[in-house]
Amino acid sequence: MDDDEKLGKLYGRGDRSMNLIDQIETQELKQEVPDIRVGDTVRVHQRIVEGEKERIQVIEGVIIRLRGGGSRKTFTVRKVSFGVGVERIFPLHSPWLEKIDIVKRAKVRRSRLYFLRERRGKAARLKEIKTSRKTGKSKSKTKSKSKRKAKSKKSA
Repeated sequence: MDDDEKLGKLYGRGDRSMNLIDQIETQELKQEVPDIRVGDTVRVHQRIVEGEKERIQVIEGVIIRLRGGGSRKTFTVRKVSFGVGVERIFPLHSPWLEKIDIVKRAKVRRSRLYFLRERRGKAARLKEIKTSRKTGKSKSKTKSKSKRKAKSKKSA
């Protein structure tokens, strides 16, 4: 059994033409892609061509959605600019994206953060996750309920 047949069985397809498309798409993927998640505040550096000039535009905001897979994977970044909410959809493997910096991570329990569209100011904040520089492990910024209860029992 060769690699094409293994891919066909893996994806539930028998014809080789789809495997050829999959092979071409995997060649087009970027090698180094940061581990971005919904709730991350990111700084996206995008190359923009205006006429014959080229410049880098930086957009900083919260990732409110990840979508798709493979070469079609996209993410939506939301930021508030001069009191107006702006959302921008970026293809993750686009050659126009120079780099993606993760500014901070947040603890979220949803895959789509559309509720942020209705929130303003402090209500739109997310619970930040602190990461230690030595170990790289994440620490939650707020105390858990059990620790708060144990502390209140001790003081009472």
